[in-house]
Amino acid sequence: MGKLFDLVRLSRPLFPKEREKFNELEKYIDLKNIKKVKRLLKKGCILFGYSSLALSGDVLFNTDYPIIYTTQKSKDDKDLKDFVKTITLEIEKTAKVNAYERFSKNADEVIPKLIAPGIIGMDLVKKAVSLQLFSTEKVHILLLGDPGTGKTDVIRSASELAPVSSIGLGSGTSGVGLSVMVKGGKVIKGLLPLADKGLCCIDELNLMKGEDMAALYSAMEKGFIAYDKGETHITLDARINVLATANPKGDKFSGWMKETIKKQIPFDSALMTRFHLLFLVKKSSVGEFEAIAKKIVGHGNSEFNPHDVKFVKEYIDYLKDFKVEIPEKLEHKITNFAKGLKEREDEFITEINPRIVHGIMRLSKASAKMNMRHEVNSEDIEKVINIVERSLKIER
Repeated sequence: MGKLFDLVRLSRPLFPKEREKFNELEKYIDLKNIKKVKRLLKKGCILFGYSSLALSGDVLFNTDYPIIYTTQKSKDDKDLKDFVKTITLEIEKTAKVNAYERFSKNADEVIPKLIAPGIIGMDLVKKAVSLQLFSTEKVHILLLGDPGTGKTDVIRSASELAPVSSIGLGSGTSGVGLSVMVKGGKVIKGLLPLADKGLCCIDELNLMKGEDMAALYSAMEKGFIAYDKGETHITLDARINVLATANPKGDKFSGWMKETIKKQIPFDSALMTRFHLLFLVKKSSVGEFEAIAKKIVGHGNSEFNPHDVKFVKEYIDYLKDFKVEIPEKLEHKITNFAKGLKEREDEFITEINPRIVHGIMRLSKASAKMNMRHEVNSEDIEKVINIVERSLKIER
C-alpha cells in the first residue's frame, strides 16, 4: 500500500507555491540532484525554507537563499539526512559565489570602512591596507607616527580580515621574537613564519630585537627565514606581506619638517627601502577630534558585525588565485609616474627605488582583483598613484 501511495504522490504535479520555490532552487543545484529533490518533495519527505548570509546592509542587501529540510516523518532516515546535508552545502556554496559577484561591484568602497571603524580619519591608510589584503605578491606597508593615533587598531582590523595572519609586538612574545626559537628540540614559530602566505602584522616594530633583523629582511625579500645554531639548521617559509607600526625615536615626532622627521626615523635605510608604502600618521586634527567626540557621545557603533568580517575574509580567500594582468597600453602611466617621483626625490623622506614601481604594479592588480576584474584599468592605476603620492608627502 505504501508503494502505491508513493506512486500516486510522484504522479501529481507540483502545487503553484511548490513550483515557485522549486524554480528558485533549480538555480542552486545540479540537474541530477534537482530531480531527486523533486521526487522527495512530492513524497512529502522534505520541505522548502529560506536561510541568509546574515550580512549587514552596509556590506550587501538581500542575501536570502532557499534551503530544504526533512519533514517530521523522515527525521530518522539517515540516507535522506545525509542527502539534505550535501544539498545544503551545495546551495550555500552557490549562494556565497553569487553574493561574491554582487559584492565585487562595491568591494572597494565597503572594505576600507571595515578597517578600524572606530577611528575617524586615516582614510588613505585604510584604502592602502584594503588593497594589501588582496595582493598575493609582496606588498609591505609601514605606519610610522606618534602613539595614540590608531595605528594598532588598523593592523588589528587587517589581521581579522586576512584569511591567514599573525599579529604581535615587534619585541615578540614568550621569548620567540619574530623568527623562530628551538627549545627542547621543539620548533616554536614566531610571527613571520606563522603568517606564511598571509599578512604579518607587527606592532611597534621599533622594539624589534637585533637578532630578528636578518630574519625580517629575509622574509620581506626572499620569503623564508633560516635558523642556524649549534647543530640545528632550519629553514621555514615566511611568504608574507608585512603591515607594521612604529613610533619615532623619542617616541613622538618633535616637528614636521623633512629633516626633523628623517632624524627621528627609527630604522636604517636598508629596512626602510623594503617597504613599498610609508605613512606618517599624525595626531587627530581639531576637526577630526570633534568628529570622534560626536561619535562617542552619539554612541556610534564601531563594532564589527561578525558575519560581515567572516564574509569579507572568505571573499579575500576566494580570490587568492584570481589572475590579474596589466595591459601594455597602461604601463606608461606607471613608468611616467615613477620617473616623476625620482625627479622629485629630494622632497621625500624615503628613497625612490624600483620597489615603489613593484608596489604600484602589485597594488593596481590588487585593486582590480578586489572588484573581481581580470584586467587593470586606468582607474586602478590612478587610485594607487594617488595613494603613493600622498603617502610620500609630508602634510602639515
